[in-house]
Amino acid sequence: MFKKIVEDLLQVALEERQDLFLIDFSVSADNAVKVVIDGDNGVLVEDCIFISRAIENNIDREEHDFSLEVLSSGAGSPLVLPRQYAKHIGRNLEIKTLDSQNLEGELKEVNEADVVLSWKAREPKPIGKGKITVTKTVTVAFENIKEAKVKIKF
Repeated sequence: MFKKIVEDLLQVALEERQDLFLIDFSVSADNAVKVVIDGDNGVLVEDCIFISRAIENNIDREEHDFSLEVLSSGAGSPLVLPRQYAKHIGRNLEIKTLDSQNLEGELKEVNEADVVLSWKAREPKPIGKGKITVTKTVTVAFENIKEAKVKIKF
C-alpha cells in the first residue's frame, strides 16, 4: 500500500520533469524509500530536491513513518538504460558483453537498438615491416551488453 502511494507520486513528478528518468526504486520493510534518478542533461541537486519534495510533501507523516533518499546515478555507476548512453557520446566507455568480450572505446553513436564504439589500434603493415595506426569500430546491440561504464579520466 505505502509503496504504491510513493510509486504514484514518483510517477507524477517524473511526468512533470520529462528530462529526468528512474534508474532504481525500492521501499524496504521499515519504509526506507530509495530513489535513484538520472537525466538527459545530468542531475543537479535541485533535481533531487524536486523529486524528494514531490514525494515527501504529499504523504502524511502521521499516517506513514518513512525515510526518503533521492540520489543521482553516480559517475562510476554502470549504464542501465539505453536512454543513459546518448549524453555520453564522445566519452570513453568500457563494455562487457554477454559473450565475455571486454571492449573499450569512444562512444560514437547511439540508436534504439545499439551503440557504436571506436578506438585506435596498432597493426602490422600489410606490406613491409613496422606498424600503422588504424581506427577500429564495433557495433554492440543493447541486448548483448552485460555491463557498460563510462571511463573517467583525471
